[in-house]
Amino acid sequence: MTRLIEVPAQFDDRSFDQFAGAFAAATQNGERLLFDAHAAEWASPYGLVGLLAAGEAAQRAGGERPLLTAPTQTEVLTYWTRAGFFREAAELFEIHGKLPRVKTADESDVLLPVTPVRAAEDVHAVVSNIQQRASTILASELGLDPKATMGFAMALSEACQNIVEHAGTGGWVAVQAYHWRRKLARRVVVIAVADAGVGFRHSLEPTQSKRFGARWSDAAALEAALIQGVSRFRDPGRGQGLAGIRRYLTRWEGKIAIRSGTARIAIVPRWDDDVPLKDGLPAFPGAQVLIIIPEQGSTKR
Repeated sequence: MTRLIEVPAQFDDRSFDQFAGAFAAATQNGERLLFDAHAAEWASPYGLVGLLAAGEAAQRAGGERPLLTAPTQTEVLTYWTRAGFFREAAELFEIHGKLPRVKTADESDVLLPVTPVRAAEDVHAVVSNIQQRASTILASELGLDPKATMGFAMALSEACQNIVEHAGTGGWVAVQAYHWRRKLARRVVVIAVADAGVGFRHSLEPTQSKRFGARWSDAAALEAALIQGVSRFRDPGRGQGLAGIRRYLTRWEGKIAIRSGTARIAIVPRWDDDVPLKDGLPAFPGAQVLIIIPEQGSTKR
């Protein structure tokens, strides 16, 4: 028997919990999964890397490879292809639907197509690949000081490094510049990172669970990592981690949101109406990170 999981028509961080709930319900009996994206109208980088994480988790659970029905709208199908989604999805899903012969994008809006991150070398390649194009976008389109480029590279590197050090498996990153219609109505650069690994709670448990005692949970682990700057590694030379990303984003009125297990935490800038901490969400493997850097001089409500 095959269990159906509908991919939301507008698939982004706001609809991800709906998707995670369907995924959690469908994976309880070990049946083959069918991810149905035929009605998809739009997907953010966060949606695309999250869908890949779900595919990997389904495949790892055993049995047959999950099925994926591709979007039927031509422009959606073309974008997913240009964004590098199907290149990665081909290894995880049995894909149904005719895919266009479109090259993965090298245009400026897709700053970094969906790219696998498996080891530290991948992180270095990602950063060097994107740095020059990103600096142009950050300065010309977002009005950021050219010095912000170094901080952007750090944020991208640390977000990817999080997969290598904490996930226990690989993951994906995608970076795009586009017009953020929701609330802000300005240009933004979005970094989306996702994996289907062990998640923050399991990763930090050996060093942090005793300190929290009965309060130890997915939410507590996210608070420890993002707010308190806790890492499973004690070596101070391992980079700036999530605390460094947070400092950078505070300076540029950016946003970071991290979902892991049954919880989600966010540093919410004044232009956004997100909730700082959510608990009791549908369980989803690994961790999913969203970073948004907005056009400057226009972030007031």
